[in-house]
Amino acid sequence: MDEIRKAAILLLTLEKPVAAEVLSQMPRELVERVSLEIARIEGVTKQEQAEVLAEFESQARERLPIESGSVDLAGDLLEQSLGKEGAGTILENVRQTISAVPFSFLLKAGPDQLLTFIVEEYPQTIALVLSHLPASLAAEVLAGLPSNKQIEVVRRVAHMEQTNPDVVRDVETSLKSRMTSSFAQSMEAAGGIPAVAQILNVTDRMTNKGILETLEQDDPDLVEEIKRLMFVFDDLLKLDDRAIQSLLKEVETSQWATALKGASTEIRDRILGNLSQRAAELLKEEMEYLGPVRVSDVEAMQQQIVDAVRRLEDSGEIQIANGAENDQFVS
Repeated sequence: MDEIRKAAILLLTLEKPVAAEVLSQMPRELVERVSLEIARIEGVTKQEQAEVLAEFESQARERLPIESGSVDLAGDLLEQSLGKEGAGTILENVRQTISAVPFSFLLKAGPDQLLTFIVEEYPQTIALVLSHLPASLAAEVLAGLPSNKQIEVVRRVAHMEQTNPDVVRDVETSLKSRMTSSFAQSMEAAGGIPAVAQILNVTDRMTNKGILETLEQDDPDLVEEIKRLMFVFDDLLKLDDRAIQSLLKEVETSQWATALKGASTEIRDRILGNLSQRAAELLKEEMEYLGPVRVSDVEAMQQQIVDAVRRLEDSGEIQIANGAENDQFVS
């Protein structure tokens, strides 16, 4: 497996915003090669993904100043200091102690991963898990919970008494099974043009534009297919009036005021034209009141409006028809 394919598989493994950030830090030539590979990938097997992740983990570990701990590492140290026979008994006791601690397998995961797996659980279940974690790790997970659930979890931890071992074992088994299943999920249907479009949709505008312009020099047909699967703020011009009016109900006037600061005259006119005269005047006044606005703030607000378009599409209120330039969005 060549390095470009490995890079493509690794990016497809990451969350889309993280993959976009990685792409933005890569040299332009490498971005083009990796993006082409992502677009052309039709499927990635479990074995390929496992090999790439194992190699990445190995290389990342080599860069760490301190090696992460493990039972095997403890065994190596014990053998060096006590010899193989002397280390055997101690190591076995260590193994038994670790395996006897409820939820010990969670210690290998980070707070973000833990939060993903328990955030939807009942407060009582989350409280049970957190009460068996180190205080620092439990605190990070707790901080990531919704505020209303935080209170419920803290209350249950405070009133928690000795729990039936069978209950603890059942919860532990369930969580372990879910985590194992999730980490083992394949990417057999990963890759392809939709994956490129999703990644580029969350890159910043300059990176997005640069990648597409570079790709277009070698493969204009590919770029056209990618663009058909993307939706950016400038594509608001493709919305019909009914779709724009649905969008206006979802986006606050203050958001439009910021977003339209960096918009073309055509987009401004299209949005203002779908407002009542009074509402249009209020929006113009708010834009003038804002004064100069940072480009990064404008782009961030425009992305929020694009996200609103996607939400409307997901809810069925509008339908995004991918295709030629004259395709429209209809409700």
